Amino acid sequence: MPGLSEDKKSLLNKCYVFGQNGEFGVQTKLHMTRFEKEEWLVSAGSRLRIFETSFGKFALAICYDVEFPELARAAARMGAHFLVVPSCTDDRHGYLRVRYCAQARAIENQMFVIQSSTVGSLPMVPAVSMNYGQAAIYTPSDYSFARDGLLAEGTVNQEMMIIGDLNLQLIEESRASGTVLPLRDSTSTEEAIRIVDHVTLKN
Repeated sequence: MPGLSEDKKSLLNKCYVFGQNGEFGVQTKLHMTRFEKEEWLVSAGSRLRIFETSFGKFALAICYDVEFPELARAAARMGAHFLVVPSCTDDRHGYLRVRYCAQARAIENQMFVIQSSTVGSLPMVPAVSMNYGQAAIYTPSDYSFARDGLLAEGTVNQEMMIIGDLNLQLIEESRASGTVLPLRDSTSTEEAIRIVDHVTLKN
């Protein structure tokens, strides 16, 4: 939802997280789409937050943010067990872009990823007059988890609640002794760039 920066000079895209006793935290969107920047003049946030709760640690990747692997990787390395991805897309292309990236983040970081999409139409609001979405809970792709890496899934373009049991012990076990260990074995972007060789195959 829209909100002002602390100095009241910038418009931000914010997601509020509420605890069981009324406490709350805020995550601002860190990467703006072209529409947000060029049409709405929304500014990017600057900090990724890890929310610690009685049921585990998690981070938020707001819509387009999930398309940047380094954010989820940072959250996982800081102890996050799952990632929450609230999203708003107006067509199937946009929805699938977010979904496929969310599923990739679940595999790369051996974590649960929860996608919650807007659905329905708001004809009086041009920017979000149409919404295409589907709620889902994704898992790592390993023997301990749901088949197809899909713990729960809603119906396309239907407002509904989905429920899944997030067994965080499975996440810990996967990260320690899974069939593959992508979180442990991954390198930083800087390290990956250092091993790149350029090979010329043209005259």
